[in-house]
Amino acid sequence: MKEIFRIKSISQFHEILGLDRPLHPLISLIEDRDAIKKPDLDDKLFNIRFSSDLYSIMYKDKISGSIGYGRNTYDFQEGTIIFSSPGQVFTSPGKEDLKGKQGWTLLFHPDLIRKSVLGEKIDSYSFFSYEVNEALHLAPKEEKFLFELIRKIQEEYSQNIDQHSQTLIISNLELLLNYCMRFYDRQFYTRTNINKDFVAEFELALRQYFTSKKMETEGLPSAPYFGSKLNMSTNYLSDMLKKETGRSIKEHIDGYIIDRAKSVLLSTNKKVSEIAYDLGFNYPQSFTRLFKSKTGMSPGEYRNVN
Repeated sequence: MKEIFRIKSISQFHEILGLDRPLHPLISLIEDRDAIKKPDLDDKLFNIRFSSDLYSIMYKDKISGSIGYGRNTYDFQEGTIIFSSPGQVFTSPGKEDLKGKQGWTLLFHPDLIRKSVLGEKIDSYSFFSYEVNEALHLAPKEEKFLFELIRKIQEEYSQNIDQHSQTLIISNLELLLNYCMRFYDRQFYTRTNINKDFVAEFELALRQYFTSKKMETEGLPSAPYFGSKLNMSTNYLSDMLKKETGRSIKEHIDGYIIDRAKSVLLSTNKKVSEIAYDLGFNYPQSFTRLFKSKTGMSPGEYRNVN
């Protein structure tokens, strides 16, 4: 397995590419056409596995090779954006694959947003944890619009830094991310027929989990289990379910548990603790808390009033 190369800062990224020092220490726009000009970069950054301490928003267009992300690879055939958060692992495309292609990468360090509202809500942009094959595919108008926002960010950090610079950079960055969220919603909507098949597949996997011996050996199912089962990142599957059904993975799991519990409570004389263990809970109190949070009454109260 190839060694993973770690990038710790914007300055280090510029240095590797042979670019001038960044104009801002915590954010930078790097265009592919600048990155491939250096003749000696093949062994440094192309065709290698790397991770970074940075957030990245990467636009690629019609790349003939592929980009690896985690355990998956993706061939870019149209204008596409992928997002990554600190610590994720990529395998970069070859230098030859990038020649003559359009692309850019916006990098920013967590310290840029750490004390801002965006820093508090950055985890809500769940696409930073999607797999590369769950990338955002842009319509031409969307490409143009996002690049205009990118240029505004670049123009702002390229000026002399003053008391307004940080606020304006972050506000434009947040605007960019909000539009990406909108475009992802559009993508979920346009793929709704395909997504319905995934919803059905998820619901089948959920039923099978509770009717199999997995309950006995592994306990309650986890959200990552279903992501792996459907070959999706956990966040992408959860967001897709939310768009299609109004409920996340966890809400689906909790709902299924409550429905099964109600049936058993009303059709048997089993003790609440037995039902809890049968449903995969290690502690009956945890089951009782979940049941009460979803129904407004304890399992015993539910049994007595129905």
